[in-house]
Amino acid sequence: MKDKEVKRIVRQGYAKIAKQETSCCAGAAASCCGSNLSDEQISKRIGYSQEDINSIPEGANLGLGCGNPVAMASLKKGETVLDLGSGAGFDCFLAAKRVGKNGSVIGVDMTPEMIEKAKRNAKKGNYTNVEFKLGEIEKLPVDDSSVDVIISNCVINLSPDKKAVFKEAFRVLKPGGRLMVSDLVLLKPLPDFVKNSVEAYVGCVAGAIMKNEYTKAIETAGFQEVKIISEDIYPLEVMVNDSTAQAVIRKTGISTTELEKLSNSVASIKVYGEKPKKQN
Repeated sequence: MKDKEVKRIVRQGYAKIAKQETSCCAGAAASCCGSNLSDEQISKRIGYSQEDINSIPEGANLGLGCGNPVAMASLKKGETVLDLGSGAGFDCFLAAKRVGKNGSVIGVDMTPEMIEKAKRNAKKGNYTNVEFKLGEIEKLPVDDSSVDVIISNCVINLSPDKKAVFKEAFRVLKPGGRLMVSDLVLLKPLPDFVKNSVEAYVGCVAGAIMKNEYTKAIETAGFQEVKIISEDIYPLEVMVNDSTAQAVIRKTGISTTELEKLSNSVASIKVYGEKPKKQN
C-alpha cells in the first residue's frame, strides 16, 4: 500500500473508533491489538493503575495502547510533554497531572474526530495545561527545541515513514530532552497476507517493522542512549477470536491454524532515547 493510502485507512479506522467509543485495537498480553477485554482491563494489563484510570475523564481511555509511556517517562513538574498520536487524550491527561500547573502537555493526532473528542474531554476534566493539535507525526505542528519529553503509545507503528517521525521528534525536543515510547515491533517478518491487510493495519500489526530496524531509526535520527526498557511477546494466536483477525481471515481465506503459526512474531517494547545536550 502507498503511504497516502495507509494514512487514509488509519485515519478512517480511528475516526470510527472516536465516534463509536470502542476499540478495534484492544490489548491482550501487552499489546494494542486484539482482545475482547474491556478498555479498563486492557489498560491494567499494559501498565496503568486503577488510580490512573479513575483520574481521567470518562471517554478518554479507548484501550488503544500497548504500554504506559507516562509511567516510564519520569515526568517532572514544569516540563513540557508532547504525545505523538494522542487519541482521546488518556496519556496527555495523566502527563498533565505529573507536570503540574507550571508544565504543559501537547497532544498531536491526525484524526479530526479524535482531536475533537480529546478537546471535549479536556474541557470535561478542566485541564488548563493541555492542548490538542491536528497534525501528522511525520510533520509535527510544534516548534524546534520546544519540548522536554516525547511520549507515544502504539502509534508510530502505524506510520508508513517511521524515520521521519523520529527525525521530527529529535527536532522538537530540547537538547537533553527524552523520548519514551511504547510500540509494536516484529521479531520475524510477517507474511504478505497480513502486511497487505487493511484490517491488520488499523489493528496495529501490519505497520510494525523489525525490532532492530526500529531502534536503528531512532539512532539514525540522532538520539543517544537508545535502549529497550522492556519487551513482551504478543501471542498472535489470541487474535483468532478477535474482530480484527476475523476480518483478515475472511479477506484472505487463511485458516486459524495458519494464523496461529504467526505466534511470537510480534513484541510490545518500551524504548528510551535522549537528545544530546550539546549539538554538533
